[in-house]
Amino acid sequence: MIDIPVRTLNDGTRLPAAGLGTWPMDDAQAEEAVAGALGVGYRLIDTATNYRNETGVGRGVARAGVPREEIVVTTKLPGRHHGYEETLASFEESRRRLGLEYVDLYLIHWPLPRVGRYVDSWRAMIKLREDGLIRSIGVSNFTAEHIDRLEKETGVLPSVNQIELHPLLPQDELRAYHEAKGIVTESWSPLGRGSALLRDPALVTVAEAHGVTPAQAVLRWHVQLGAVPIPKSSDPERQRANLDVFGFELGPEEMTAIGDHERRRLGGDPETHEEF
Repeated sequence: MIDIPVRTLNDGTRLPAAGLGTWPMDDAQAEEAVAGALGVGYRLIDTATNYRNETGVGRGVARAGVPREEIVVTTKLPGRHHGYEETLASFEESRRRLGLEYVDLYLIHWPLPRVGRYVDSWRAMIKLREDGLIRSIGVSNFTAEHIDRLEKETGVLPSVNQIELHPLLPQDELRAYHEAKGIVTESWSPLGRGSALLRDPALVTVAEAHGVTPAQAVLRWHVQLGAVPIPKSSDPERQRANLDVFGFELGPEEMTAIGDHERRRLGGDPETHEEF
């Protein structure tokens, strides 16, 4: 079984340095993938209300036989439930579907700045953490300005911001902001889904030099940036390979070569994207 380093969050809790994404699995697929991933050493599992697979994730956690306290289960608040009371109710629905007494990490999935209710949701999440129902609270797809508003109005910073991050979108400025604020960066779509990234000749050359796959080289690039990648895979061999990225190190020139691309988003812009 692969041993994974951990990161300490700004609230004192610990986060594995890599995890398993579950979008767009259904419940049955998520149950199998999560149970298998926990068996090979994953301890960070990522889902969301809008993934519609929380029930399957919870079943996978229960099946795996891994002590609950060793597992970090993340889920996310959907846009349609922004607001104080709405967040409290939505969290309870997620907790029921997951079948868990507590959730380790709860994130606001998208900021929806036009709606303008994410601070109300944040206040509800602070209460849920104080009540012991959530271990850590964070956000997803937030900009520095959105986080500044949370801090200004509540005095509480997120422990994590999960953002689109891959070699086509390294997010240098936002990562630097996170570091200055003590926020851990998580990477969604870390392998650049829907792009030809893993066939890039420079990346292939770097991977061959270390005897690893292009995907492993990219995931190692994330780790060395200080980010926590959460690649999705339901294939046992690929799950194992995606986790086996802590036994080699990329040099500075290799890091530059992997990140040397024209910048482009593959997902929504946090300033305008609305996902309810």
